[in-house]
Order: sequence, then C-alpha cells, then structure tokens
Amino acid sequence: MIRQLVRSYVLLVAVAIALFTVPVAFTLTDQLRGDTKSAVLREADAMALLLGDGRAASCQALEEMAKAYEDEIQVTRTASCPADLPRPAADAALTKALEKGEPTTDWGSSFIWGPDLVVTVPARATGTDRVVGAVRVVYSTDEMTDRLWQIWGFRAILAVLVLGVAALLGVGVARRLTRPLRQLNDMASKFSDGDLTARSPVTGPPETQTLARTLNQGAERLDTLIAAQRIFVADASHQLRTPLTALRLSLDNIADGVNDEFVREDVEQATAEVVRMSRLVNGLLVLARAEAKVSAAEPLPLMDSVWERLAVWRPAADERGVTIALRGSTDGRPSVLASPGALDQMLDNVLSNALEVSPDGGTITVRVEPRGDVVGVSVLDEGPGMSDAEKSRAFDRFWRGQGLTGKSGSGLGLAVVRQLATDDGGTVALTDAPGGGLCVTITLRASPRADR
Repeated sequence: MIRQLVRSYVLLVAVAIALFTVPVAFTLTDQLRGDTKSAVLREADAMALLLGDGRAASCQALEEMAKAYEDEIQVTRTASCPADLPRPAADAALTKALEKGEPTTDWGSSFIWGPDLVVTVPARATGTDRVVGAVRVVYSTDEMTDRLWQIWGFRAILAVLVLGVAALLGVGVARRLTRPLRQLNDMASKFSDGDLTARSPVTGPPETQTLARTLNQGAERLDTLIAAQRIFVADASHQLRTPLTALRLSLDNIADGVNDEFVREDVEQATAEVVRMSRLVNGLLVLARAEAKVSAAEPLPLMDSVWERLAVWRPAADERGVTIALRGSTDGRPSVLASPGALDQMLDNVLSNALEVSPDGGTITVRVEPRGDVVGVSVLDEGPGMSDAEKSRAFDRFWRGQGLTGKSGSGLGLAVVRQLATDDGGTVALTDAPGGGLCVTITLRASPRADR
C-alpha cells in the first residue's frame, strides 16, 4: 500500500511538472528561435542597404560586417557594390529575392532547426524599389543548440530533483497515513498467533480510530468469553478429579468385601468406567491448558526430547514385547521452534496411542526427517490403521478409534497434539504406514540455530 501511495504521489507531481514545465520550455524554445531569426534578418537587411547604396564607404562597411560573420555572408554580383564576397548558389530562395523582392528564411529542418539558418533578402537601390542584388546570411545554429540543451536540460534535472524530493516526502506521508493500518495488522497477527490480549492503539484519522476501537472491543469480548470457557473447563476438570478418586477407592473397598461374583463383576465394571472418566477429566485439563498457552516458541533440541521420551516409553513397551526403533538422519541434531514442554507432550500422546493399538511383539518406528525449513517427526505403528473417514474425524475431541488393546483412551490425545502443533506454527498429518498401520507425522518449523 505504501508503494502504491508513493507511486500515485510521484505520478501526480510528474504530471504537474509536465503541465507547467514543458509548455514553458517550448515557449522559451520558440522565443529563442524567433529572437535569432529577427536578429539575423536585421543584420541581413542592414547588409542589403549597404549593398544597394553602392558607395565606396558602404561597400567597405559591408566587407567589415562580412568579416565579423566569418565568411558567412554571400552577395550577388548584380549590385553596383564590387564587394569581394562569396556568390550565393542559384536556388529558389535567391530567385524569389531577385525577381519578387521577397526575403526567405530556411532553418534547414522541419524539426526545430538544422545545422545552419539561411536568410536571403533582396537589396534595393537607395531611394527606389528596384532590386539590384541579394544578400544571403548563413548563420550557424550551434550556439542555439547549446542554449536549447540548457533550457531543456536544466528543467529535466530540476524535474528529477523535484521527483526525488516528492518520492522521499511521499514515503514519509504514506508511512504516516498507513501507520494505523500497520498497527491493526500487528494486532491481527498477534491475535492469530493466540495472543488474545493484543490491542491496537487508537490513532490516525477518525475512520481508523473507529475501526481500532471496534476491533479492540470485539477482541476484549472474545478474550473474556474464551477465558471464561477455559477457566470453567480447567476448574471443572480439576474439581472432578478428587470425587472420582474417592469414588474409585470406595469401589475398590466394596470389591474387596463382596463375595458374590455377579456383584463383583458389576463393581469392576463401574471401576473401569470411573478410571475412564478420570482419564477423560485429565485429558480435558490438559487440553484446557494447551488452548490457554500463549507463550512464544523458542529453539529446542529435537533429538534430546525424542531420546528422552523414547527412554520413558520403552519400559511400558517392553512389558508387551513391543519394540520402539528410532530411524532417520539424526547426525545433524536439528533444532525446532516449539513452546517449552509442548514437544514432550505431543510425543507422549502420539507414542501412547501407537502403543495402545500396537499388537504384542510389534514394532513402533520413530523417524526424524529434516526438510529444509521444517523438521518432521513420524511415528509408525503396526496396528489396524484408519480408514479415510476415520482419519477425517481423528482430531475431533472425544472421538476414539478401534484399537487392539481396548477402548481406554479419552479421545483427546490427537486433539491436544494438533492444538499444540498449531500454536507453534506446525502441522499434524495422518497417513497409512507401509505394510499396514498408521503414520502420525508432526511437522515443526526448523530453528535457524542448530545445536552442534
């Protein structure tokens, strides 16, 4: 927008300069042409009077004037003055001057002028209208050309200087005019990054002030509503943990004191539901904290987090004979931009889901793939995989897929992963793993600073 404003401003100034300067330059050019023609005609007429007079003094004066013109004076031999001057070549201009007594002016070119201005005037005998000869003045236009370049060159340089100053002033004016819009754009960028506290200063013309106030009011209301929702979910999840824990302990106590197998089965089923509800509450609490995160992403060593999380999950995998293997190029030790703790939480959720669906004795493969400006971390399992319809719903909250080891998940794991990855400027994708199973790929921005 700044460039467009500057271009428009410079264009207006250029049009104004053209409208005021070009006509003046043409007027000065015509004036130079007319003044030169008048001066040469006056000199030619004076020489024609001397030639027509025929007296010795007049002839001597004619020769002296011719010397001043440096042999650019030509006269006919028909006059009574025996001046030793060049004779003009016979042409239409000379014929017109001798026969009709009319002067002629030849600029040598239809475009401004040529190299010489040729003026031919008749010489009449003193006291009569009888034409007795002709005088031709050949005037070099080099001086006029130099003057022409001065006229147009000075104005061209002045126009360039004025346009340069106009461009500099235009940049300043445009930046001043667009400053409120840039402030609004900064607010919108921060808002899109999750900073709901971002506000725009109310500055600039009345229109942008009204827009800034409207956006600030909308942002304030949205921040209040989302904060209230997050607080409610977090508080509700936190408050439900205590009664659920107490309920599970009570069910465990009841199960220990019951001998009836049918009653014991019902108590165990109720305990399993309480355990699932506890996981659901914990997942809601984790999701609420993830959505409330507004901390900026910072460079973190990717491989350190990967090795640490694999070390944590390998004991659980060993209990079922599941192998967790790390593949890919890890020599470069890439760094990624992520919020503190977010990368560990994403890996935990993905590894937990992979272990949930993996068959006993299966293999979970973790791949790290730097791809220029991004780094991908893929977790491949050997479970049943997902259909296209299931993949489209996998990131929905509370949706659970069909695992091989039961349905104990809360359905919030992938939703949390996507929320955390999106907050850090990354993505999460689900694809089919080679040979069956599911491949979950987390792509994060690569940090320009790599740990060596």
